This record gives sequence, structure tokens and C-alpha cells, in this order.
Amino acid sequence: MLVVHHLNNSRSQRILWLMEELGLPYEIKRYQRDPVTMLAPPTLRAVHPLGKSPVVTDGSTTLAESGAIIEYLVERHGGGRLRPADGTPERIRYRYFMHYAEGSAMPPLLLALVFSRLPKAKVPFFVKPILRGVADKARETFIGPQLELHLSFMEGELGDSEWFAGSEFSAADIQMSFPVEAFAIRGGLNEKYPKLNSYLERIRARPAYRRAIDAGGPFEIMS
Repeated sequence: MLVVHHLNNSRSQRILWLMEELGLPYEIKRYQRDPVTMLAPPTLRAVHPLGKSPVVTDGSTTLAESGAIIEYLVERHGGGRLRPADGTPERIRYRYFMHYAEGSAMPPLLLALVFSRLPKAKVPFFVKPILRGVADKARETFIGPQLELHLSFMEGELGDSEWFAGSEFSAADIQMSFPVEAFAIRGGLNEKYPKLNSYLERIRARPAYRRAIDAGGPFEIMS
């Protein structure tokens, strides 16, 4: 039995979505973030040394990292579904977006989260204006332009297709869902990006996506 070690408000939500798209039987083992620190509980380290989510166990196999999990499940249990054929341009795009999602799109979003919290840090009162100034300058000169760069890139990459790898929905869209949702919540995704907004509407309308939300609980992007 496939077991998804699911942390609330995390990247493991898209693993549940993949399970639902493939119609795979699975069990959810739930973990809750600390309400103050928002960190995963130490019990996750008993499953994988990094104590992060998602983690999937498949018999004696334990696998972490969203992209690796998605590729493993599609290759082992997908029966040819949710990935373009070998040797096609779509397969190249599929591989690219499987890696772009975490390797390039998420880092500026993580920086945006960190620097948004910096002015709220518990420090002496006379340090707060300095932290606020540093955070504002970082957002203005680096983080903001990076977010806009990636939004424009993703908007352009959708081009005339509805999905990131081409005309067909694939597991790359499941992988890309997390950064796109994160951009919608805290990364500046607005009406300037109609293709990305339409993309969000399409993924949220998929029955398997809705079933995953029902299974995993209310979802707000966290890092």
C-alpha cells in the first residue's frame, strides 16, 4: 500500500492530487505543523531524516522530494499516463517543468516569505527599523523583480497551450501547481497574467484536484 506522509499546508498536497489522478489506492498518515513555528513535527524524521514533507512509502521504498516522488509514481504506477511520449518535444518540456518548479520558481517565493516576516522578528525595538529597511530594500531591488520575471516567463510558456508540457495535461502540471498557487497567494499573480489565471481555474476544476483537497484538508501555501 502506498502511504503519503502528509503535512498540512505543504507540497504533499500535490502528491495526493497525483494519486487521485492515477486512481491509486493510498493511505494518508497525517502530520500537523507547530502552530507557532509552522515547522513540521519531529515525528517526520522517523520516516525520513530531513523531517520534511512530502514523503511516500511504497513497501520497502521511502522517497522524498516532490519531483522525485511524482516521477517515481508516474513511471512505476502510471501505466503510461500523465507523461508525454519519449522522444517528443513535449517530453523535453515535461522534464524541464518538473525541475523548474522547485529549482527556479520557488526560491524567490521563499525569499518573499522570509523577508515579509523579517520586520516581525523579536528583536530590540531599535533594531526593528533597520530590519524593516533591509526587508523593504530586498523586496524592491531583488525579490519583486524576480517574482515579475518568473510570472512573465510562465505566462509566456503557456503560449497557445493549456498545459505546461503542451496540449495535454501531465504530471508536470501537478508539479507546477504549487508555485503557481503560491504566486497567486503571495507572489503578485494578478489580472496582468490571464493565461496563468486561466490555468489556475482549469486545475482547480479538475475532479481529482478537488478530491485531493477534500482528502488533505484546507490548503494554504506554506514553505
